[in-house]
Amino acid sequence: MWIFELFDSVAGGALDAAFGLRSWDTEAPWTIVTAPFMHANFAHLISNSLPFLVLGSLVAISGGLSRFMWTTLIVMAVSGIGVWLFSPPGVLTVGASGLVFGYFGYTVLRGIVERKTIDIVIMISVIIFYGTLIWGVLPQQEGVSWQAHLFGFAGGLLSAWLLPKREKPRPTTQGYAPYTPYGPYR
Repeated sequence: MWIFELFDSVAGGALDAAFGLRSWDTEAPWTIVTAPFMHANFAHLISNSLPFLVLGSLVAISGGLSRFMWTTLIVMAVSGIGVWLFSPPGVLTVGASGLVFGYFGYTVLRGIVERKTIDIVIMISVIIFYGTLIWGVLPQQEGVSWQAHLFGFAGGLLSAWLLPKREKPRPTTQGYAPYTPYGPYR
């Protein structure tokens, strides 16, 4: 994202125009996948970078690389389609905040769904440090895509719900207990 923004700043925003998601534009549906990697400016990128890194790492730690990749794809699809459908026609949307909100939603719901100690600890930590993020799903500021936030969050919840639980370890079986008139040895 940083390399793209560096090139985009030199190119005067040409990458944003080419790879950003323009609502109701049927000419470039693939921008659902590319828009999260574009940013309006360095301030926008800086505001997304730390939460993207922290929350994305927590998704990877709690579920592994495969679950991280699937979560990312689900969140990008749900966020992108939501932005495409619910933003006014022709609005250009760029930025990784849809992914940030998706990872936030995933980590919170995954603690409830999975009920593993690590997932619960991650859920509580995310709520403590990023809980106020939830207000970003509401329209608050001109030029900030609450649609990306809302549908990113929904995509994270969907991912946490849909992706299969980790396989639970099988209980160890007791060894053979020989029969005695007084019952098995213990």
